[in-house]
Amino acid sequence: MAWARAAAYDRPMTPQLTPQRLTNLETVSVTVPEAAAEAYEAALATACDAVGFFRCDADDLWRVEGIKAAGAGDAALVAALALAEAATGIAAALRRHPTAAEGWLAQTQAGFPEQRIGRQFAVRGTHIVGPPAPGRVTLTLDAGLAFGSGEHGSTRGCLRALEAVAWRRPRRILDLGTGSGILGMAAARMLRCPVLAVDIEPWSVRVAQQNVRLNGLSHLVRVAQGNGWRSQAVRGAAPYDLVFANILARPLCAMARNLAAHLAPGGRAILSGLLRSQARAVLSAHRRRGLRLERSLSEEAWTTLVLYR
Repeated sequence: MAWARAAAYDRPMTPQLTPQRLTNLETVSVTVPEAAAEAYEAALATACDAVGFFRCDADDLWRVEGIKAAGAGDAALVAALALAEAATGIAAALRRHPTAAEGWLAQTQAGFPEQRIGRQFAVRGTHIVGPPAPGRVTLTLDAGLAFGSGEHGSTRGCLRALEAVAWRRPRRILDLGTGSGILGMAAARMLRCPVLAVDIEPWSVRVAQQNVRLNGLSHLVRVAQGNGWRSQAVRGAAPYDLVFANILARPLCAMARNLAAHLAPGGRAILSGLLRSQARAVLSAHRRRGLRLERSLSEEAWTTLVLYR
């Protein structure tokens, strides 16, 4: 069976897997139909420090794969897999195998070449030497710390969407679920304006803060921990001219009402983390709140929606 990599999920690594502390790792995976991929991704994320989607060209199946410290979080993982099976009606056998830490880091760096995205962006790892690409907005990330590298189709779609809306010169910008911080940093550097970048996970906030410092954007990008629209920091800075939300279909649908309420008239929202089959449901949820589709962009199996109020 021939597997083709779709992309690594845009999730930063936790401190336990930094190059200085790599020890015994293992890779765990399940193979499921597309409809169950999101539920099983969430299940693996309860124990794994990074999660990837891999597509089987022959059978339209997906392998959802994660990497974690060997034996870590096994009880939580078993419970989460049981919930995913109950929610989807699809039972998936968990496979696991040991992964050499040094080999994993080398493979991660080898699989993280400079990414040239759209007309204006370049994303590169700290392991890449040489001058930046001329005429492009270049962002630097550590391949050992983040999968938010521009490799994932949803990240690429968001950056292309940013190019499409940048001429409007949005001034109040929110990156909701910032992950590695890549989208907030891209907007700050391109538009030279402040960005609020928020994530619910403390380790994600730490990684994003590190990337902001690495790129010399601390004066423009504020990274805060918060639970989406429930965060006082997020509500207090509204309304927004531009909102990024590169997360997953289900939480995007749940957040539609709050997004519409906190988006300025004429503001744009760039939504991603969606498989093509999920885009219609997300769009419908936002249309019911008065938002309209401006454009839709595709990258491999992923869709990015640009909505406006």
